[in-house]
Amino acid sequence: MARMPTARRIGGDIDPTSILAALPDPVMVVDGDGLIRFINLEAQEFFDVSATRVLGTKLTELIPEDSPVLGLLEQARITHATVCEYGVQVETARIGPHSVTMQAAPLGDPPDYVVLTIHERSIARRIDKQLNHRGAARSVVAMAAMLAHEVKNPLSGIRGAAQLLEENASEDDQILTRLICDEADRIVALVDRMEVFTDGRPLERQAVNIHAVLEHVRRIAQTGFARHIRFVEKYDPSLPPVLGNRDQLVQVFLNLVKNAAEACPEQGGEILLTTAYQHGVRLAVSGSDSRMQLPLLVCVGDNGPGIPEDIRANLFDPFVTTKMNGTGLGLALVAKIIGDHGGVIDFESVPKRTIFKVSLPVTDQNGHGEGA
Repeated sequence: MARMPTARRIGGDIDPTSILAALPDPVMVVDGDGLIRFINLEAQEFFDVSATRVLGTKLTELIPEDSPVLGLLEQARITHATVCEYGVQVETARIGPHSVTMQAAPLGDPPDYVVLTIHERSIARRIDKQLNHRGAARSVVAMAAMLAHEVKNPLSGIRGAAQLLEENASEDDQILTRLICDEADRIVALVDRMEVFTDGRPLERQAVNIHAVLEHVRRIAQTGFARHIRFVEKYDPSLPPVLGNRDQLVQVFLNLVKNAAEACPEQGGEILLTTAYQHGVRLAVSGSDSRMQLPLLVCVGDNGPGIPEDIRANLFDPFVTTKMNGTGLGLALVAKIIGDHGGVIDFESVPKRTIFKVSLPVTDQNGHGEGA
């Protein structure tokens, strides 16, 4: 394995090049002329090349000249800051298409060297899963339309017939007719909840103060279902407005906070609300060359037992729930609303620490979403 010219030993016995070589993700170092100066074993396997063949050659011999990777490298070089982009399509004749996350970071010495890291199995997979969450929400749209037509209308007839029977029924039979009416009403209420997914009107968005949204949600929670739970707020006061629909964002975070409250222990329950600005986070927009900036991060955490392992992969799918009387539509609706905003939602969960992370676009000076 060739060594970078700037490699120095740490503590006298560790070569930093060997650390890069041992990383489980593909790593390359590219100089200011676009020449590959270092490539670890994982990158060699990813691109199906050997270090002896590509070291000292142009990066464009591995990837097409119109690849967004080249722009990412240049941005890191100009801004002297780490830049990360989700959903980058990397395709060559050798390896075929791959959807990955690219991270470019200036090395600092020499000043024009940039470290390029490829995350194929971690962040990129979570974003791909995010897009599947949106697909799951879309599947509810078709189901809701079908239920409204095929189920809701016949139920009204069943309920009406039960009411007619109740007029001449004995006291014991009236219990049964009342049960029919109650169950019919329960199913209609479920279908009504699902019909919100069929709203295909364009989303009306404007500049929204996300902290005002979170404060409104906190007040609702603490006067009702979360009155005995401690709230901890860690906000970045310098955040710009989010480009969104206030009422729908309230619905999203009210749902997440309610889930957190229900997960909290009876004694010592705590809900953590945080906001932060993520520099350089972008999501490739499917079917176009544009990139959506998603710098605004909102997190809702709790100290409950955590999400069961067996439902994590399908947590945002409809009808998946751990609640005794839950419908499993809350997080599916959250996924739809966040998707309509052009954002993504993800979660991390271990015992006593579950965090839902929502990444959203912010407004520019003209009140529109920031692009690339």
